[in-house]
Amino acid sequence: QRLNRWESDQVGNFEVFLNDYKDLNTIAPQIYTSKSIPPTLNVETVEQKYSSIFEWIKIFDTNIYSIIGVMILVGGINMITALLVLILERTQMIGILKAMGNSNWGIRKIFLYNAGYLIVLGLFWGNLIGLGLLYIQKYFEVIKLPMEVYYVKSVPVYINIGYILALNAGTLVLCLVMLLVPSYLISKIAPVKAIRFE
Repeated sequence: QRLNRWESDQVGNFEVFLNDYKDLNTIAPQIYTSKSIPPTLNVETVEQKYSSIFEWIKIFDTNIYSIIGVMILVGGINMITALLVLILERTQMIGILKAMGNSNWGIRKIFLYNAGYLIVLGLFWGNLIGLGLLYIQKYFEVIKLPMEVYYVKSVPVYINIGYILALNAGTLVLCLVMLLVPSYLISKIAPVKAIRFE
């Protein structure tokens, strides 16, 4: 106002702050169509005003999904390898169980339950360590950032329990689905040969 020599009732723009960022795209049209706003004024969201910054942030989201996908793939391959080694080490036991009348699916379930236990154990320790480090950063701000470059004094942390639970459930299901194929090897094992297997 002082720079443009405006009166006290003259302004260049109004800023509207929302409690929830998700309401941004619904509130903006409501303000624009509101009768209390003169037709000479335009409504511009923060995403429209700083579109280049938001596009830059979306690139990070793509990287995050790619990294999660690669991690799940590597974890699944490791579990497949572990299951195959376990089946080979327990070939005699599989032969004995088949000779006693156990079905292929029944034996496969034993190995899948064992693999599922290992996956859950890995998820438990991974969550414990990962969330522990995140909460330490959130409350103690261990990793600092230069304010003049990043506009924040430390690495910001956002923890969404819903996302974490969904990621854990998805990882468990995907790994178990990946393990169904190698567990099919059990049905190909002949009881007589397996019992004599060294």
